[in-house]
Amino acid sequence: MSDSKSPVTIRTRKFMVNRLLNRKQMVLDVLHPGQGPVSKATLRGILSKKYNVKNDKCIFVFGFKTAFGGARSTGFALIYDTLNDALNVEPKFRLVRNDLAKKPTGSRKSRKELKNKKKKFRGIKKAKVGGGGM
Repeated sequence: MSDSKSPVTIRTRKFMVNRLLNRKQMVLDVLHPGQGPVSKATLRGILSKKYNVKNDKCIFVFGFKTAFGGARSTGFALIYDTLNDALNVEPKFRLVRNDLAKKPTGSRKSRKELKNKKKKFRGIKKAKVGGGGM
């Protein structure tokens, strides 16, 4: 939880149990005097112990801002009841950050060109169109 050199303290504010989305959501205040911002993996580990979460993948921490002068950061945390709930609700980019989804390959331009190229075909021919570029 904390190093012997400098402890990391987590305080939660605006804690709310969201039954519609099957999650607990809160604002985190992280106190880390004498060191830089705390990694999100460390925060996930601390939160899993504090809230008795078995799977760290169900915890999403994001939006951290470090206060001027350091020593304090503020961000958000979402703790889902199950991994399936997280996969259904969370946006794709956050799933990619938590290694729950794969980032699309290829450049954005090639993906868009391939999408528009597929629009011109129907059925089996649509699956045969590939490559992305010309």
